[in-house]
Amino acid sequence: MRGIRVTRPGVPTDAAAAPPALVRRDEEVHIDLDGGALAVVPAPGVADDARGLVILLHGAGSGTDSGALVPLREHLLVAGFTVARLEMPYRVAGRRAPDRPARLDAVLRAAVATLAAAAPSGSAGPIALAGRSMGARVACRGARDAGACCVLALGFPLRPPARAGAVRASRIGELRGAGVPVLVVQGERDAFGRPEPEPAVGVEVRIVAGADHSFATRKLDGRPPGAALQEAAAVGADWLGTRLAAASSAASGASTGETPAGETRPAGGNRVRQDAVDGGDRT
Repeated sequence: MRGIRVTRPGVPTDAAAAPPALVRRDEEVHIDLDGGALAVVPAPGVADDARGLVILLHGAGSGTDSGALVPLREHLLVAGFTVARLEMPYRVAGRRAPDRPARLDAVLRAAVATLAAAAPSGSAGPIALAGRSMGARVACRGARDAGACCVLALGFPLRPPARAGAVRASRIGELRGAGVPVLVVQGERDAFGRPEPEPAVGVEVRIVAGADHSFATRKLDGRPPGAALQEAAAVGADWLGTRLAAASSAASGASTGETPAGETRPAGGNRVRQDAVDGGDRT
């Protein structure tokens, strides 16, 4: 595959020439695509695709190697998922201003197609999207096209912070229009606002006490440094794991004709989640 580079700890990128099939879990495969860049662990085609893939999307002013995305990635790798960090073209080019939304969305589609093509089965398995701030918006807009089973939104920027004379347009339509379950993990003091849970459209909200938009806290909040950020990552990873496991189970049941655990199959043949029958959500 063109544009693939392997990065090993302590080894310069241009010296890492091993093919993707030899990549260990402590190595990333870097794939250039459409002006952006993917960094994947494990290598495409090496992992157990059925376990699931999570694509991480960064905020406007930082990359996927910062903030809550770092501990989130570690949680997911420990749990056995493939993780792909997607850097958008403007960051790869060294620009500060983000690309237009349509361009960001197109790069996400290219990333999903590239990862699917790299998998031996032609599919990357169950896919989840996890974005921070701007990346959460991209994830919500692109979830349907990506075939994602869910979206994790770390600090969804509901509306711009208040400024004199500025119009604070809400982005709630992006959350509602994701078309898949969305978990918003939001800081209690987030200046970008706080979405409300909307079960009818699959939007859940978890609040991190004392945290701001970046999940930072103050001394007066009474939390150890980094505790809120770690909480956000842990909550998000646990939720993603549950959703990916359910998607994998459903896909396996569909291919074998079996009914996944927790579901019933009425006479009409359509599967129904048992928790829906019970009137509650177990995830």
